[in-house]
Amino acid sequence: MTTTLTTPTGTGRSLISHALFHRLARRIVTGDNLDQGLAERIVDQALAFLAACARNTATPLAPSVLVDIGWHTFLLHTREYATFSHRIAGRFLHHTPTAPDDPAGTGQDAHEALVRTVAAIEGAGFFVDHDLWAHAGAGDCTGCHNGCHDDPPPVHR
Repeated sequence: MTTTLTTPTGTGRSLISHALFHRLARRIVTGDNLDQGLAERIVDQALAFLAACARNTATPLAPSVLVDIGWHTFLLHTREYATFSHRIAGRFLHHTPTAPDDPAGTGQDAHEALVRTVAAIEGAGFFVDHDLWAHAGAGDCTGCHNGCHDDPPPVHR
């Protein structure tokens, strides 16, 4: 038996229109004072993250600090975000804040969530920009800057 390894080639940016992609990136440039190239990478990875969340029915996935900026930016465009969620997931992809005293947002739990998230993105066939997920390899990450994760639906049996 031969096993073939393939490199994920999907991009998050392919999931939305060119115009919406650039509108989201531009909002990050102006609102977060980041350069255009970084803003585009953030939006791409936020979209890939959301695509992984769409397939997720178990343990919550969490964005990195930078990817969370993209998620929050997309959430501000409520109509487009709701349409996108229903198109890729068949449901609304909820953003669930982590309580300040919840260990899931800090330390080893957050590290494990990021590692699990990167694996889910790759498993969904998307390219992972590892520089934007840098904390996924560190033991001292803090989850996302707002302490949040997706809200996966229950597994139906």
